[in-house]
Amino acid sequence: MQSLWKSLLGGPNTTETDVLQNIPLFEELSSRELDAIRRLLHRREYVAGESIFVQGEPGLGMYIIERGAVSIQSEPSGRELVELTDGDFFGEIALLNEVIRTATARAKTDCTLLSLFQPDLLGLLDRNSRLGVKVLLALARLVGLRLVEVSDEVEELTRECEKLRAASGDVADTQALSAAPEDADGSRSV
Repeated sequence: MQSLWKSLLGGPNTTETDVLQNIPLFEELSSRELDAIRRLLHRREYVAGESIFVQGEPGLGMYIIERGAVSIQSEPSGRELVELTDGDFFGEIALLNEVIRTATARAKTDCTLLSLFQPDLLGLLDRNSRLGVKVLLALARLVGLRLVEVSDEVEELTRECEKLRAASGDVADTQALSAAPEDADGSRSV
């Protein structure tokens, strides 16, 4: 009933506000600030299989999944890196810099996405610098956390590679030892 009254009276879209409240970039914003962010968003509909952006393109902004599923894929293989669903977001680095997209985002189902583009964020900084700075600080914290996570993953992968090298080196040493000619005393030297 409440949504009926909001629809009839033209009140804020509860679904968008609810989605925004759960995005780390916006979780510390007041309802008034969330409403200001909501007015910057662009609602886009995608059909299953449609590309949202393609690896190698310049990034223009971030996307929030209001409804549906998006596959983040590595090109040219099309291998899925991750599947994102309702309430997830991606592409937020493009709010800071027009970096080249490092993966392709493709609608896995019919989707409704909310987009926030860099020019909209920069305009917010001009009009309401306090709110713009709050969003940028939250974005900086998020990027910092992700950098730590990636650093931890790289360190773990490095350790696994070293273990594999050591194991393959042991195998190679064993193979080299068995292929080496026997010395007069019956021992083998490599």
